[in-house]
Amino acid sequence: MELIRYLERYFFTREQLLDRCAIEGAQLAKLQAARMAPAPSYRLRLDIGCDSFFGPWAGAAAADYYAKGYVAWIGQLAGLDGEAQARALFDRRYMARLDQLRAGGIAPSAPAFASEEHLGAEWSAFLDGTYGLCTVSGLPEDIAAKEAAVEVIKETAPVAATNAQAKARLSAAVDLLDSVAAPFAPHEVARSSRQRYVNAMREAHSL
Repeated sequence: MELIRYLERYFFTREQLLDRCAIEGAQLAKLQAARMAPAPSYRLRLDIGCDSFFGPWAGAAAADYYAKGYVAWIGQLAGLDGEAQARALFDRRYMARLDQLRAGGIAPSAPAFASEEHLGAEWSAFLDGTYGLCTVSGLPEDIAAKEAAVEVIKETAPVAATNAQAKARLSAAVDLLDSVAAPFAPHEVARSSRQRYVNAMREAHSL
């Protein structure tokens, strides 16, 4: 039940997503098949047992859960022609956010972070629904911020104890990640990026 409460609070079911996007299920399936819209982040399967005056009953149910930010993403797909244009939109939004972070001093030093290979992997994870699970919105801006923050944390944590500038940069990156990372489902928190790079870093470095 704790998992169901989490999903109901932070995600839309497929039916809720369709309603808010004002589209039919067939349209969503077509966008997903064309690699323009993400898959669900959670697929819930339930075996149901019920006892009542009329006796026992058993059944099954299933539900898909999508990041709430996908409403905005799907709304921008109108007029786009295929995966290439959807991918270009994703890349523009991702890189714009990365440029903002770089201007603010929170961006990884590795040049490969903005490479075609990296962006392609990010796009694939977006379509798989992975970032709907681990970021607040599932949108390119939060994805860029999450990945940039994690890289900066990895860069600065080893020297933060002896370098005040590195510690300040670490603290800013941890705060950024805290703002864009999902709370995570109860059974996932211990293995999550939030635990490794927010909770553990704050404890280890007194941030």
